[in-house]
Amino acid sequence: MCPVLAVTTSVKNGVGMGLATTAVLACSNIVVSTLKKFIPDSVRIPAYVVVIASFVTIVQFLTEGFFPDLNASLGIYIPLITVNCIILARAESYASKNGVVSSFLDGVGMGAGFTAALIIIGAVRELLGAGTVYGFAVLPDAYPRVNVMLMPPGAFLTLGLLIAGVNYIRRKTDGRRGSN
Repeated sequence: MCPVLAVTTSVKNGVGMGLATTAVLACSNIVVSTLKKFIPDSVRIPAYVVVIASFVTIVQFLTEGFFPDLNASLGIYIPLITVNCIILARAESYASKNGVVSSFLDGVGMGAGFTAALIIIGAVRELLGAGTVYGFAVLPDAYPRVNVMLMPPGAFLTLGLLIAGVNYIRRKTDGRRGSN
């Protein structure tokens, strides 16, 4: 979570990291699902890590070649996708037990949710820290910028506030269901 939070200083970075993670997740799920019968249990996890690291390397090369500005923004955090627990967990818990198509769709779905979360975090941080969203000015220049939102502590503040908001909405929703 920490590398992801460090990257989400803007919506662009959130989109970039989210799409990179989605590509790795979907592709590694395909390979794990395809090779599940050939990978012995004793080397299952290391084999999955090699598959994931291979796709991370491909994504990093593609980002470096086609999106150099994004690559510069994401920097060292792209290789850290390899150790992202969601990818290894999906390979272990879903792709290793299901077919190729459903594993691919699982990867795309999980990646889309992850990307949405990164976009939301990036939008809040960018709006409050720079007064922009996706690089477009939203708040007037007179609005005071909250510089901490563009620093790592701002990511944790944003995440904490978003989780609190979701929990509040969930409690309100659950309360309504219980009274019916």
